[in-house]
Amino acid sequence: MSTAKHTLATLAALTLTVVSTHANERYFTYTYEPETMVRGGWEFEQWATLRAGRNSAVGQDEFRQWEIRDSLEYGVTDNYTVELYLNEHFTHFRNPATGLGTSDFTFDGVSLENRYQVWNAAEHAVGVTLYLEPRFSGTQTEIEQKIILGQRHGDWKWAVNLTHATEWSDHFRSGEGELEMSLGVARDLNKHWAVGLELRDHNELPEYRNWQNTALYAGPAVSYRRGGWWATLSVLPQIYGGNFTGDPDGNHHLELEGHERLNVRLLFGFGF
Repeated sequence: MSTAKHTLATLAALTLTVVSTHANERYFTYTYEPETMVRGGWEFEQWATLRAGRNSAVGQDEFRQWEIRDSLEYGVTDNYTVELYLNEHFTHFRNPATGLGTSDFTFDGVSLENRYQVWNAAEHAVGVTLYLEPRFSGTQTEIEQKIILGQRHGDWKWAVNLTHATEWSDHFRSGEGELEMSLGVARDLNKHWAVGLELRDHNELPEYRNWQNTALYAGPAVSYRRGGWWATLSVLPQIYGGNFTGDPDGNHHLELEGHERLNVRLLFGFGF
């Protein structure tokens, strides 16, 4: 092998090693990246999401909801990753009509995330991964699917997710569809820090009979990685929203019946 060919092969091998080593790190919190975990790798992740600020017109003044997810991720193969979640949330709001507050803790069940990498971003112009996550919590069942696209260009990285989910409640007697598109663009500042922008549009379709609402969020994402652990924070205020079945919240620029003014999410993970 010529010196040039040997050098190119070495660089390619180093690139694949770097991508595999950092495949479990997250640059965004709502937008998944196409990389999967290396075969035999394990990681623990802690999710904390704050959804704050609905409208007193819909009886949910001072609305705050904390969503917590504890997960264990495993690389079955270099292309297939599974992740087991325990889900719970705590909700508080005050009804302005009565002045009474409501606080509720709910266990949201167990979910199993499956990610299969179709095209490796290190070998193709765009990385492509397929995602399937069923969730079961007794009376509620949900199935979520994603198409995950993304790529790295030097210090820059981007990802796009196209998401569809169906949630059934009351033992499959009622259901609701959800459609979502999310986009993330980030830049490495150094070997530890990266900053970026994340955008998310979420839509609800009750019983798939009508398109009820839409809410668009956009804001900064900051990530830090060091050794075997990493952390990522996104702060996404709602910048536009609308309800297509009326105006229950009395707000012409935001959707504050099924969505919030602010979404904040922190992810923390470490491999072992």
